[in-house]
Amino acid sequence: MVREKQVKPSSGWSAVVIGIVLALVALGALATGVAGGGPLLVLVFVVALVGALIAFTGLFVVNPNEARVLQLFGDYVGSVRVAGFSWANPLYTKRRVSLRMVSVEVGKLKVNDLDGNPVEIAAIVVWKVIDSAQAVFEVDNYPEYVRVQGESAVRTLASRYPYDAHDDAVLSLRGNTQQVAEHLQKELDERVNLAGVKVLEARISHLAYAPEIAQAMLQRQQAGAIIAARQKIVDGAVGMVEMALARLARNQVVTLDEERKATMVSNLLVVLCSERNTQPVINAGTLY
Repeated sequence: MVREKQVKPSSGWSAVVIGIVLALVALGALATGVAGGGPLLVLVFVVALVGALIAFTGLFVVNPNEARVLQLFGDYVGSVRVAGFSWANPLYTKRRVSLRMVSVEVGKLKVNDLDGNPVEIAAIVVWKVIDSAQAVFEVDNYPEYVRVQGESAVRTLASRYPYDAHDDAVLSLRGNTQQVAEHLQKELDERVNLAGVKVLEARISHLAYAPEIAQAMLQRQQAGAIIAARQKIVDGAVGMVEMALARLARNQVVTLDEERKATMVSNLLVVLCSERNTQPVINAGTLY
C-alpha cells in the first residue's frame, strides 16, 4: 500500500529569476551570433535556452487545502502540501488532489428494514482526503468510490434497524437518529479508509415508508398512538380514583360500603376516561 510522503519543492520565484536570466543570455547570444559570432555563442545559446525552458516548465502552483502528487515515469516521488508558488523537476507529473471537505448526498434508496418493511432512505456524507497518495493510487476514482461505498453502507444500515420500534430498548431509524448516524459514520469511515479518505459526518436526510405501504403504516402508527394515549389516561384515572377514595376515608367525609365504592369508582372512571363530556344524573331521592 502506498502511503503519502511529503516533499518540499524549491521556490518558484527563484526559478523564475533564473529562467529570466537564462532567457536574456540566450537572446544576447542569438543577437551576437547574428552579427557574426562563432560556435561558442551557438553552444551558449542552446544551453541557456534549454535552461530557461527547464526553469519555466517546472513551475506549478499549490492552492490552500490542496496537494500535488508528484510522479516520475510511474514512480511515486512524494506529495506537496505547502501552498504557494513552487518549482519541481519538469519531468514530474503533478496531479492535483483537493483536500477540502466534500458533501455528497446518497440519493433515495428503497430498502427493507429489519422488520422487512420497504422504506425510502437517503443520507448526507461529509468527507475529505487525508492521504493524497492512497487517494490517487489505491482506487481508480476516489469520489466515485466514496459515493458507491456510501450507498452500500446506507443499505446495510437500514437492514439492521427497524423503521419504528415499539420498545424503548430497541434502536430504530426514526427514534434514534443520532445513534444511527454515528453507526453510519463509523461503518462508512472503515470502508473508505483504504482510499485515504476520512468521513467527518454522516446523517440521514430522508426517511419514509415506501409509497405502497405508507398509508397502512400511517394507520398503524395512529392506532399505536391512540392505544398509548388511552393507557396513560386510564393510568391517571385509576390514580385519581385511588386518591379520592383514600382522602374520603382519611377525612371521614362519608362512609361507603363495598357496593357504593364500586359504583363511585365506575362513575369516576366513566367521567375521567370518556372521550366526550358526560351528563350528570341528579338523584333527587334518598342516597339508597
